[in-house]
Amino acid sequence: MKFYRTYIEITNVCGLSCSFCPTKELPVKQMDLPFFESLITQLKPYTKEIACHVLGDPLTQSNLHDYLDVIHKHGLKAMLTTSGYFLKKHRDETLFHPAVKQINISLNSFNKNDTSLTLEQYMQPVLDLCRNKVAAKKELFINLRLWNLDELMSERDFNSQLFEMLSSAFEIDLNIDRVYKERPKSLRLDNKILLHFDNYFEWPSLKNENYGHGTCQGLQSHIAILASGKVVPCCLDCDGVIELGDLHEETLSDILAKERTQAMIAGFKEGKAVEELCQKCAYKERFNT
Repeated sequence: MKFYRTYIEITNVCGLSCSFCPTKELPVKQMDLPFFESLITQLKPYTKEIACHVLGDPLTQSNLHDYLDVIHKHGLKAMLTTSGYFLKKHRDETLFHPAVKQINISLNSFNKNDTSLTLEQYMQPVLDLCRNKVAAKKELFINLRLWNLDELMSERDFNSQLFEMLSSAFEIDLNIDRVYKERPKSLRLDNKILLHFDNYFEWPSLKNENYGHGTCQGLQSHIAILASGKVVPCCLDCDGVIELGDLHEETLSDILAKERTQAMIAGFKEGKAVEELCQKCAYKERFNT
């Protein structure tokens, strides 16, 4: 069994309260480094890429560099996903660590939080990161995410301000009317710096309506490990509703061989969501169109 990527939540602390994210139900938890390295050692036969988040923001961790050192030591690559609010906590030495393959920055975070920062103050570290990457000729990707193009929930006024700022910073013409009309998946701002578009999505919850069956990438392209060490089938099960096992007590190979795990895998291959949470997840519809 191989996975394109494994999500390891080194902390479940995000530091913000974005309206598009679920309320964190689990107690605050950081994954200690020795346990993290034990996971990386187990994961080497299964994957080549570690995404250092599920719900938490890895940049809230002051010792992020140490986690990246572990990933690099074992020959794997890292992906960092962040709101961007904590970029200033880290030097380029960490953000451009040789283990880092990609940095995703959710630009919607500014617009969905009460903050004393202006948009200019929020964006300055983001733009500095991009400029420093280009100047240093670093080959990692920076993906600026704007996942708010929904018809009903669109943030057009905010996006207009952002487009004007990005157009000036990158000396390109970002036409907001064209983006809303053509709906591109992404636009290139500079070498390996992309502005990525999508819609808001509903996080899976047992309280959601039942969306029925279908296939999913969980347990196929990826798995996730929460800060507690609990293994879940996908990166959206942030509360561990489908707890497949605990890596403090079991090995990953044993967890993946369990009847519950194998039933999910077999079900998705047949277009069947065997778990209630999966049936109440609308995100899987992206793989069933």
